[in-house]
Amino acid sequence: MSGADIAGLIAAGVFAILVALLARPIIKLGKVFDQLTETIKNLDAETSPLIQEATKTLSTTNAQLEKVDSITSNVSDASANVSALSSLVTSTVGQPLIKVAAFSHGVRQAVRNQGKPQQAPGSSQPTQGDQA
Repeated sequence: MSGADIAGLIAAGVFAILVALLARPIIKLGKVFDQLTETIKNLDAETSPLIQEATKTLSTTNAQLEKVDSITSNVSDASANVSALSSLVTSTVGQPLIKVAAFSHGVRQAVRNQGKPQQAPGSSQPTQGDQA
């Protein structure tokens, strides 16, 4: 056996030790990746129902909001109709009521002044000094 053969055997032994030392961390790293894969599967299994439930809730909420939007639109239309009706009643009933009020005021004044003497339009009321 020559010096080159011995050097080759030493190099092969060192390489075998190096492979043995590096094999342990690589095996541990493989176990970490296995656990990581299992954790991701569990997370997916747990979150999928939650996402489906959230999607269902969101769909239900959107349906309810569409109903509320429809109700709001109907209330807005009803409010506009009530406003128009109020304007119509005011214009239709308001004028005759003003005339009736003016007529009743005139009748009250006439009844109140019924027994009193009439004065000429240009004359003034007699004062205390004029009567004596």
